[in-house]
Amino acid sequence: MIDLHTHTVFSDGELIPVELARRAAVAGYRAIAITDHGDFSNFDLIIPRLVRVAAELGDAWGITILPGIELTHIPPAMIAAAAGEVRALGARIVVCHGETLTEPVAPGTNRAALAADIDILSHPGLITAEEAALAAERGICLEITTRKGHSLSNGHVARTALAAGARMVVNNDAHGPGDLVSPEMARRIALGAGLTEEQFEQCRRNSEELVKKALK
Repeated sequence: MIDLHTHTVFSDGELIPVELARRAAVAGYRAIAITDHGDFSNFDLIIPRLVRVAAELGDAWGITILPGIELTHIPPAMIAAAAGEVRALGARIVVCHGETLTEPVAPGTNRAALAADIDILSHPGLITAEEAALAAERGICLEITTRKGHSLSNGHVARTALAAGARMVVNNDAHGPGDLVSPEMARRIALGAGLTEEQFEQCRRNSEELVKKALK
């Protein structure tokens, strides 16, 4: 199991990075990305600290830890600059907080994020066919999420992504220990969104590819 969207006490999560890593390892995860909520006010506080400890934690617990960030509620016109800044600080996985149904994310966020240097557009809500086509063109993964609330639009995201040929990943958006779902629960949620078994397996392969790319 791989989860490329997790949070710690560096934003609104419950655990410090070392405990998140330990709990993920015990739960059978092979890799996680720590992607706390960030904007221009805290990028330089979060990312260098994760870069400093990621390899050591991974070696200690036998799990791959990737330093990352989730660009969150950033004005659309500023997303491209934000993505460039976090890459320069060492973020290996860049997630952008999409237009979920449950938060007042600015309209235009999905499109601006898909034009920027990101890896994953998280919980993109009622993403349009045109936006999904842009994701496919740029190789950006759209997220099927196991998280309550954000998962309300999973079915729409899955249908729209499949129609456009866009890649998908299944992430937890984990904020606490109880959010680290089992592989079987992740599978059930993906199937509940309308994916086939093979399409779910492709989501898993997409996560593997992102990990490999991040480690280069």
